[in-house]
Amino acid sequence: MVGVFKENRMSRMQRKMGRFPQSQHSPQVVLLVYHWSSKESEHDLLVHKAVSKWTAEEVVLWLEQLGPWTSPYRERFLSERVNGRLLLTLTEEEFSKSPYTIENSSHRRAILMELERVKALGVKPPQNLWEYKAVNPGRSLFLLYALKSSPRLGLLYLYLFDYTDTFLPFIHTICPLQEDSSRENIITKLLDLKEPTWKQWREFLVKYSFLPYQLIAEFAWDWLEVHYWTSRFLIINAMLLSVLELFSFWRIWSRSELKTVPQRMWSHFWKVSTQGLFVAMFWPLIPQFVCNCLFYWALYFNPIINIDLVVKEIRRLETQVL
Repeated sequence: MVGVFKENRMSRMQRKMGRFPQSQHSPQVVLLVYHWSSKESEHDLLVHKAVSKWTAEEVVLWLEQLGPWTSPYRERFLSERVNGRLLLTLTEEEFSKSPYTIENSSHRRAILMELERVKALGVKPPQNLWEYKAVNPGRSLFLLYALKSSPRLGLLYLYLFDYTDTFLPFIHTICPLQEDSSRENIITKLLDLKEPTWKQWREFLVKYSFLPYQLIAEFAWDWLEVHYWTSRFLIINAMLLSVLELFSFWRIWSRSELKTVPQRMWSHFWKVSTQGLFVAMFWPLIPQFVCNCLFYWALYFNPIINIDLVVKEIRRLETQVL
């Protein structure tokens, strides 16, 4: 809900921007984006607020985020005024009886599994981009730029340092198991992710090697219902970056510079690693205003810049052909 709400605000802002020349209003655009992004929302509060202090409305908000399959249970939780303290005491047996009457066993297991996560963390775990940014502002900024400038190293970072919380959901989303299973079984699988199979690893490694930006586009596509406009920006940007990478390989091939590829890869690795280390060292000193500006610039305005770069590369190619 909040993702769509924020997207609608963003779309309204973009329509207003379209009436003026962008070059004359860049500072105003940045300030508007920061003002829009800095407002607290219910979802942002839940990832920081102890579950024992949740109100009945916040418990329902948490329940709704598990998926549309929870809609029949919304009124039952509200009528019982289930707050955070009461939620922590509920068991599967109580969920199966009146007044909750959750007859579907898969739904009960899914709710209990997510409840166990809440109990372990003490707060609501992040379940969308905005919540992840609220909990991990530094990492989200780093990943956004790493996946843009070096998707292979960015995904390798997730595998090495954020395997359970981020990489596992990522690989299960972009390389799902092709099994005949019911909708209820899918619900429990998404909440209790197992180790990827060899078939999943094979599909992932092929795309990782040759089409890394496609992995990001597929992941964004899966989140269209949650992040309507943001997912589209990510998909378009991934397509543009794929084209730019293709042009880079073509330029190396046409100039017979294949021997320089290892040196280029090492220089790129060193550059990205140095930048990441620099940001990690000085992160506590960077104002939040600057971080938010960088985050939303990379998220929403880089695709516009990349369109111009693609057009220039096409014109350059046409000139060489002629």
